[in-house]
Amino acid sequence: MNNLDHLYREIIMEHYKNPRNKGLINDDHYHKNRIKNPSCGDDITIQVLIEDGFVKDVKQVATGCSISVASASVLSEIMIGKSVEEAKKIVDTYINMVTNKEFDESVDLEEAAVFSGVKKFPARIKCASIAWIAFKDSLE
Repeated sequence: MNNLDHLYREIIMEHYKNPRNKGLINDDHYHKNRIKNPSCGDDITIQVLIEDGFVKDVKQVATGCSISVASASVLSEIMIGKSVEEAKKIVDTYINMVTNKEFDESVDLEEAAVFSGVKKFPARIKCASIAWIAFKDSLE
């Protein structure tokens, strides 16, 4: 394992053990979306607060494997403060990256770049993308 893989694994484990923005809020202003993957047990709920075209807040509750929990945590951190358009572009770029499709490398994925290796493990792609799909659906 090279140093970059090691660093990526450390970041993923840190977000898995200490997920950011965890816990839901009882507030009708938040758009909420839940996705369960019965085949692996991942269960993700994302709440998004949008104000004036910007992602003001993101809350998440993720249960499942380290990849799905860490990806929900990373997503919740990097999306706060982004415009809705910017957030959609980041989601599309991320999904293309983890599914091994062509993607715009000029888009700054920030810490989400740590999931780039997932494309080598097809069984893990859904784990890495479930929170992102729930988030994007919450933007609509």
